[in-house]
Order: sequence, then C-alpha cells, then structure tokens
Amino acid sequence: MEECDYCGASFEGEGAYVKHLRAEHMDELGPIDRRRVGADDEGGSDLPVGPLALALVIGSTVAIVAYVTFFAGGSGTASGSVGPAGSAHYHGSIEMVVLGERVDFSRSEYQLRDDRFHFEAGRGTRWHAHATGVTLGYAMESLGFDVTRTSVTYEGTTYSDSSEEYAVRVTVNGNRVNPDRYVLREGDQVRIVVEEA
Repeated sequence: MEECDYCGASFEGEGAYVKHLRAEHMDELGPIDRRRVGADDEGGSDLPVGPLALALVIGSTVAIVAYVTFFAGGSGTASGSVGPAGSAHYHGSIEMVVLGERVDFSRSEYQLRDDRFHFEAGRGTRWHAHATGVTLGYAMESLGFDVTRTSVTYEGTTYSDSSEEYAVRVTVNGNRVNPDRYVLREGDQVRIVVEEA
C-alpha cells in the first residue's frame, strides 16, 4: 500500500499513486518525485536516452574509423586506403631500371596520369603525391606497372625473384619495402631495379 507524502491518501499500487501525484500534486513535487512521475521528460520523447547516446557514440566511432580507413589514408594497400585527391601534397625521387634500361618517366604516358600520384611538367625524376596514404604499390599501379616485393611487370613481362633468372629490388631510402604496404612520405627516394641473376 502506497501513502501520499503530500496529502496522506492511500493507494493500492505504484501506478495509482503516480497517477495521483500527477493529477493532484504536480506543482508541489520535489526533484525525486518529479523524476518518479516523469515530469522532467515532458515535452521530450518517450525514447530512453541511454541507449540513444550509446548508439550515437558507436555510430560516430564507426564513421570516424571508416573515414580514416578509406579517405584519410590509414596504413594502406594499393587499392583501399588512398585519400581523396588534394588531401596532401608531397614529393620525392624515383629511379626504375629494368635489365639495364632506365624507365623514362618524363614521357607523356607517365605525366599527369592520375590525380593522386603522377609526374608533371615533363620531368621524370620527381614524383608528386596529392593524397594521403599513397602506397608505393598504388603509385606504380597508377603508372601502369605491377610492382610487388619480389616482382615487377614491365611492358607485359613479369620479372620475378622466384624464377632464379632475375633479381628484383624495391627500395625506399635504401631499405627494402613491401610496395603494397609502404606509404610514401615527403622526400622518399624510390629505387626499383630488375637485373639478371
């Protein structure tokens, strides 16, 4: 049995007591009783706030992770995480030699071919990256080459370390790298060499 603290009336259950408080004592209720009858929720929605806040936090987290992964350039691969064109601007040098023949990146077929990675102004030794997360693999793919840690495809021929005919070295700043994982940085010196073993 519930007894009203404001007028002394008795009620059979909580529901009847709450209805009485709302109908008879709304202006007199203290903070605890106002919450009890839901007076502070009036004008709002009947939706629970806790689950909505949790859903908002989870949704925001997913959106941020998706943005960083797909647009801002997390630790990427050649295809998935290069940022949008214009999200960065940095340069470096490159030399690619296949069986003694130096690839001439000043040729028109390599100039301004991709918005995110290219050569420009008829020069072929200084590359330009205009996006975050540009991997060496993406860069070379944008120029029409397939370059992995152990193979280079050039003019339709794949040269591979595993064939024992060729030695393939893909380095940045003198260190061997995995092109699909290595994200280019300002000033990087790229060297790709294919030689007879």
